[in-house]
Amino acid sequence: MITFTKVSKGYSDQSPALSDITLSIPTGDFVSIVGQSGAGKSTLLKLLSAEEKPSDGSIVIDGWDITKIKNWQVPYLRRQIGVVFQDFKLLPKFTAFENIAFAMEVGGADPKEIRSSVPQILKLVNLVDKANTYPNEMSGGERQRVSIARALAYKPQILLADEPTGNLDALNSWDIVQLLIKINKLGTTVLLATHNDDIVNALKKRVITLNQGKLVSDQEGGTYKL
Repeated sequence: MITFTKVSKGYSDQSPALSDITLSIPTGDFVSIVGQSGAGKSTLLKLLSAEEKPSDGSIVIDGWDITKIKNWQVPYLRRQIGVVFQDFKLLPKFTAFENIAFAMEVGGADPKEIRSSVPQILKLVNLVDKANTYPNEMSGGERQRVSIARALAYKPQILLADEPTGNLDALNSWDIVQLLIKINKLGTTVLLATHNDDIVNALKKRVITLNQGKLVSDQEGGTYKL
């Protein structure tokens, strides 16, 4: 369970990025977080991954108030939360296998665990045949699947996808969404930040709408209009 209670995030000389956000997301849920650019979608995800801290309020994940997290606890938290970015953020000189393996190595995994886990993750995202392929030799959709695979390296409880289809065409975008649905069905809580109304409306899942940092709508089976 993820719970935001009266969460605000402000930056100096700017209007609040988030203002008085209160919401709960049950374990295993799939939630689309929508709104125009600057609505606060990315900020909300950054707070969840402890990349940033709120100015006010609390964020609790399975009973753990991460707003009070100590620096030494951050790596542990991030093993529970996978993050997928719009621009992939892959290491260009590493193959698909090596990108995933490196993420696991940095997190403290031993070589035996890496050799065992990486092929399984590549199978999950349908990229076994791309294990030894470099990012510049892949399509945008394939690179995003590697990015998702890397985020799944530690079988996280929560997957945060920040505009994962923003750089993809319609066909590749839907392939990525289908993969997120597949991951969600395996028990992972998925938060998808997007402004793609076609995807949101096709999903027919919970939709949280932000506008200028405020939560303006929270609907099960919701829709989104640009």
